[in-house]
Amino acid sequence: MIILKTQDEIEMMAKASKLVAETLQALKREVRPGVATEELDRLAEEFIRARGGVPAFKGYRNYPKTLCASVNDEVVHGIPSKRVLKEGDIVGLDLGAIVDGFYGDSAVTVPVGTIHPRTAELLRVTEEALYKGIEQAIVGNRLSDISHAIQRHAEAAGFSVVTDFVGHGIGRQLHEEPQIPNYGKPGQGPRLQVGMVLAIEPMINVGGSAVRVLEDQWTAVTRDGSLSAHFEHTIAIQANGPPRILTKL
Repeated sequence: MIILKTQDEIEMMAKASKLVAETLQALKREVRPGVATEELDRLAEEFIRARGGVPAFKGYRNYPKTLCASVNDEVVHGIPSKRVLKEGDIVGLDLGAIVDGFYGDSAVTVPVGTIHPRTAELLRVTEEALYKGIEQAIVGNRLSDISHAIQRHAEAAGFSVVTDFVGHGIGRQLHEEPQIPNYGKPGQGPRLQVGMVLAIEPMINVGGSAVRVLEDQWTAVTRDGSLSAHFEHTIAIQANGPPRILTKL
């Protein structure tokens, strides 16, 4: 069941989402060669708690950390560790926070120092694909219009879309209905309505779309070892015009 939010509830979600956005902004400033991903995780938890929030991921289905930090061929759910970032890496930072019982969720993929031009193109196209999807999140469209716009933009640039993981509704729970694939034909699925709050999150690979999950039961990597990027925003569908991007500063 898709839970529609009231305007008051959306304002509550905006607080959680703003905290997520501010935390990611602070983390991006710390990404550089020589930094361990567990240090980014420590900073993320301290930042959220100091501002009255609760890390949304820590303890969720026994996930051990505040941040998901996915490096290079890691698609999503990379567990922060002593791994040190190197010049030319990319790192996906995925983060959620709870404020007053409501969730916000967002992700960015960040270059570490100077990266290869094709890698930079992957980041650019993935973020563009997110916004192409967001453009379709208007009243009267169908859910798969978001999915189709993401897939079309990514594949037009020669990249592939991960099909094993999807975006999702969000509210008093981190994951609510509906699921939002990043691929598919347009004009399918439920009609978009005022009060829907969605976490849209394309995951795009340089190589093939296939992924596998490592022995830690969390970290998903590309099967072919190719690079992967991930961007995400929490958005609220408005009565008129484009959606409100809650996780954008």
